[in-house]
Amino acid sequence: MATNGSRRRVLVIDDSHTVRRSAEILLAQGGCEVLLAADGFEGLALVASERPDIVFCDLQMPRLDGWRTCAIVRRHPRFR
Repeated sequence: MATNGSRRRVLVIDDSHTVRRSAEILLAQGGCEVLLAADGFEGLALVASERPDIVFCDLQMPRLDGWRTCAIVRRHPRFR
């Protein structure tokens, strides 16, 4: 369910600037509001504060990888 009219709020979590920028361009062209995070910790903060409709998360990232990021989100009752 979109929280801002008809635009979907999408969070892209990836440690690659190129991947984040490419995803941002493509998703924005598709009419999405795009949020970007460079790692899992930054992504978790944005999930909590911005409540995106969907999250695209790289699995292999330094600091907090995508597997653990997704597990944390799924365990939290607010985001199930």
